[in-house]
Amino acid sequence: MIFKKRTFFGDEPQRLPAEDPAELERRVAHCLAVAPGLDAVAVTVTGSGTTILLGGTVATEEEIARAEEAARSVEGVADVVNRIELAKVGTG
Repeated sequence: MIFKKRTFFGDEPQRLPAEDPAELERRVAHCLAVAPGLDAVAVTVTGSGTTILLGGTVATEEEIARAEEAARSVEGVADVVNRIELAKVGTG
């Protein structure tokens, strides 16, 4: 295997500082995506400073709690506002 240096149009990719809200959102979203026992496909993550707002829907109450727990575990998150709701089954 040959590994090439990562570039974006010939330049180094820009890395956002860890305290940047977009970077914090990305890290929380990644944590939710890999959290065991959580299907976070319909969960949204929005950051404002060090506060994270979770929205969207999941299938169970346990997943709501897991999502909040996972978001709180990310370094740099000071507060989590959890507005995740249960998905309505059989509608549509």
